[in-house]
Amino acid sequence: MPTGMRNSSIITEFLLMEFSSMRELQVFHAVLFLLIYLAALLGNLLTIAAIITDSHLHCPMYFFLSNLSFLDVCTISVTFPKFIVNSFAGSQSLSLTACAAQIFFFIFFAGTEIALLMAMSYDRFVAICHPLHYGIIMTPVRCLCAAAGSWLSGLIYSILYTGNMFRLPFTGSNVIHQFFCDIPHVLKVLNSDGTARSIDTTDWLEVIVCISFGKI
Repeated sequence: MPTGMRNSSIITEFLLMEFSSMRELQVFHAVLFLLIYLAALLGNLLTIAAIITDSHLHCPMYFFLSNLSFLDVCTISVTFPKFIVNSFAGSQSLSLTACAAQIFFFIFFAGTEIALLMAMSYDRFVAICHPLHYGIIMTPVRCLCAAAGSWLSGLIYSILYTGNMFRLPFTGSNVIHQFFCDIPHVLKVLNSDGTARSIDTTDWLEVIVCISFGKI
């Protein structure tokens, strides 16, 4: 596929940005990001293992912390592996389906993490302001419901957002100036009326809100 596509063509594949055109630097970036990725995985997985194996850490605060560590693992696994593989292979291409999957899971995990942080802040509020009633308020059932609600809210928002976004055709340039399917860059080639239109970076938040509520 050429670097740029005509406005009348429907995009089926994106070209991601390269950190460097030199093959040696591409491999160096791949190795560097692979080490960062493995370090992040190791740190979060060790946190989860410590919480699971130590009975003294079986309390609401560490239950939410283990969920947060798992979400961090999932979030970085959405974009890093594909970038590392592309750097090793010297490839820039990413199919429209893979791009949609990246955006779906990124929004899913990010939305879930925001909801989970709200639940964690409430847990700390109860622990600080109502310490004598903490065990009564933050029961295991309520903690499970809070965690499940966080995951469910992230899933629902991701389905609505990605579904509304990718029901529209993509035209114009298929080049994304990022190493993953970054939402503002993808929105620049979003077309809903058959003519390509460019979205300024100052307007992308407004577009995201419109897509979320199905107004585009």
